[in-house]
Amino acid sequence: MATAVKGSVTVEGHEITITNPEKLLWPERGITKLIYLEKLLALAPYLLKYCRDRHLTTIRFPNGIHGKSFYQKNNPEPLPAFVRLAPLDGIDYVHLDSIPTLLWLGNLACLEFHPSFHRIGSTLPAEWLIDIDPSLDHEPRIMKAVHLIGEALDKMNIRAVPKTSGATGVQLYVPLAKPYTFEQLRGIGHFLGKYLTQTYPKLFTIERLKKNRGDLIYVDYLQHWYGKTLSSPYTPRAREAASVSAPLEWSEVEANVDPRDFHLLNMEERLRAKGDLIEKSPPQSLDHVLSIIGGT
Repeated sequence: MATAVKGSVTVEGHEITITNPEKLLWPERGITKLIYLEKLLALAPYLLKYCRDRHLTTIRFPNGIHGKSFYQKNNPEPLPAFVRLAPLDGIDYVHLDSIPTLLWLGNLACLEFHPSFHRIGSTLPAEWLIDIDPSLDHEPRIMKAVHLIGEALDKMNIRAVPKTSGATGVQLYVPLAKPYTFEQLRGIGHFLGKYLTQTYPKLFTIERLKKNRGDLIYVDYLQHWYGKTLSSPYTPRAREAASVSAPLEWSEVEANVDPRDFHLLNMEERLRAKGDLIEKSPPQSLDHVLSIIGGT
């Protein structure tokens, strides 16, 4: 339980200073820093689940979403005693493993949370993620594209959970029942991407360079790699809608939901109603696909 005292909050026995609580971070939504911290507290059981035991990159917006921003990989200073670090390759990443650490980062206007694909101390992916990235800022076909990818995965006997990126894209999240390498998962991703581009050439591309994609939707199987990151499930995003990366039901994909419909002001209610849709999805074995494409 948190108790506010003179510009500070005490959580789990740790006092966290709150600076500029009335500063507007998402002006269009009227979300101040204090409101943001309250929403982070509600998201904490879900957001921490996907950031714990990872190397965390955050994006900071000290003056709100319309101000200057920067990526934070190395830990911010000064470092409270309760914050743990996760060093890797010369960088002291923050280990986001507690509510006090989350609120400390929130007070620093860390508005986005992007964890590594692998856990601390491991070089293997913790799950498989396919990033579906539209070339257009507003892509009315994005949910149709995700639906078609879901059908293709079903044919491969792979069950994925779609989730909004919180920005313009959607990701397909596949919990893993056993360890695989990044190379093996990239092989499946390339196989899937080639199938989609050949079957739906007016909709999909695996062209890496955005300038060469036209209006096609990019099946990004390359982002899922050691050392790279992607928006965490339940992370807020620095968008006018104050959107949140939200796991979806396939019925919502078929209903052509708008990713902006899921935001900081309604995610708590959604989570009460639906829970964590990723956690409800059974871990998948991909051995049968690897045996077909020769990735074993």
